[in-house]
Amino acid sequence: MRIWSAAPAAPTPGATMGTLDRDVYDAELERMQLELVDLQEAVKEEGLRVAILFEGRDTAGKGGTISRIAKHLNPRSYEIVALGVPSEREAGEWYFQRYVRHLPTRGMMAFFDRSWYNRAGVERVMGFCTTEQAEAFLRAAPELERMLVADGLILVKYWLEVGPEEQEKRFRERATNPAKRWKLSPIDVEARRRYDDYTAARDEMLLRTDTPECPWYVVDADDQKRARLNLMQHLLDTIPQRRVATPTKLPKVKRLGRAAPPPASVARVPERW
Repeated sequence: MRIWSAAPAAPTPGATMGTLDRDVYDAELERMQLELVDLQEAVKEEGLRVAILFEGRDTAGKGGTISRIAKHLNPRSYEIVALGVPSEREAGEWYFQRYVRHLPTRGMMAFFDRSWYNRAGVERVMGFCTTEQAEAFLRAAPELERMLVADGLILVKYWLEVGPEEQEKRFRERATNPAKRWKLSPIDVEARRRYDDYTAARDEMLLRTDTPECPWYVVDADDQKRARLNLMQHLLDTIPQRRVATPTKLPKVKRLGRAAPPPASVARVPERW
């Protein structure tokens, strides 16, 4: 298992006592977001297939990290996969089936906000699958991933780790913040009691599914801003392909179009600002 620490190898300018200067964060975030655009263009031009799995404890920041990665990407060339509770039909399928159908085609990237590893984590801890089903998953997942990688898929797996004190702090924020309250599900509330159970499930999952073909990378996510930067830089280092960025030259036009408002009979949005 590869450990990608939230602490940089060398001191970050502007960082003191674990606090990352906001200007440094914003500048580094923008730099990497623009580089991710070039990465996406290379994926499209070279016909690559890229799938990134984001796993981790509740409140670890998986969704927020994905949203920062995707901010400037072309929405036609990526998919964010965040599946809900399986339907009755899906529950009767091969377990991996509903995830496999979201794997990317050539020129596409897929970001999984939780993935097939639900079976080794939340399903196992909360009793949504049997012990036998969890064991079968832990045997099958490495084999499936070997086949996917051998077929040309670029598959990167991240585990975002958050400590119990920080997790509790984020749970309480979600409970009181109207903009985040939707993130707090009954399962999340129950997870507060089962932190140690999740730890045991995490350790077995990581140890048994960490392979040379498809290793895990652990991110310390107690500091969300550092975690985002570290993960994004690691992703850029892991997938080195880049488009050679060249400015687009607009040809000259003889004249611009004539301004013409839409028909007056069509309703307008009131202008309050």
